[in-house]
Amino acid sequence: PAPNLIASALIQRTSRVQIAILGRALPLVNNPIYIAEEFAMLDNLSKGRIIAGFVRGIGSEYHSSGTNPYFSHERFHEAHDLIVRAWTEPGPFAFHGDHFSLQYVNLWPRPYQSPHPPIWIPSQGSSETVAWASHPDRKYPFLVTFSSADLVARYHNTYRERAREYGYEAASEQLGWACPIYVAETDERARAEAGHAVETLFNDFLRQTFEMLMPPGYTSMGSMKNFISSRRGLGGGGKMTVEGLVESGTALIGSPKTVLAGIERMRERTGFGILVSLLQFGVLSDELTRRNMDLFASEVMPHLRD
Repeated sequence: PAPNLIASALIQRTSRVQIAILGRALPLVNNPIYIAEEFAMLDNLSKGRIIAGFVRGIGSEYHSSGTNPYFSHERFHEAHDLIVRAWTEPGPFAFHGDHFSLQYVNLWPRPYQSPHPPIWIPSQGSSETVAWASHPDRKYPFLVTFSSADLVARYHNTYRERAREYGYEAASEQLGWACPIYVAETDERARAEAGHAVETLFNDFLRQTFEMLMPPGYTSMGSMKNFISSRRGLGGGGKMTVEGLVESGTALIGSPKTVLAGIERMRERTGFGILVSLLQFGVLSDELTRRNMDLFASEVMPHLRD
């Protein structure tokens, strides 16, 4: 519920790695300056290692926070504009929008990184979000989450098409993929050890009724139709199995050779440049998570640097 707290703990335990907070739901807060201040403080504590992930939040969060989902996009865009302005423009200044109104904005501390921490946009494929993130004023990395290989390729290609419509070619660093990954000595052992955890993630933790996932007004009719046609597994339908998740490319579970091959296939399909490896998921135990991290670091990562 508070990713900034996890980031703060990681800052104290690391010295070189970047820390991506993926992400803070901007429309759900009443004062976005709090998010601007928190990210700026974390950026200073880490000496410039923070990546700021901005999301709209899922439907159930609008129910629990009492926020009208009809204004989701408007509040997201307005909060983003306020945060970036607070990071980059010396105050005090006034900000009066349709959803947030502040007479005095004067951020302290300033972010460590100049002009501000990198901004990434995790998403499950909203066409409006793709168009917004790829706009020449932003060119934010678009990070596809919890999706099959076909959907990842579709959304990456949509981003590239949008960029061309805007008059530029999207760089590989603008295309990201967040994928549950588990590495073991063999494919059979990997599925045996991680199967229950990844099935729990998709069948229990991510599964919601449609009205909780997509409340009225949360997204456009076009995006909702695309979501219904491509994501029946997350909103309803039969149970997902580890075999099906691996077959569809929604998760990479297997030997180092198998996992690396899955990453390379996606890179060949879309040319993506950002991989967020989800090495702990569902109910995966601490012991298995640590083993997974060690094997991924020693057997997979060196090949990704080539």
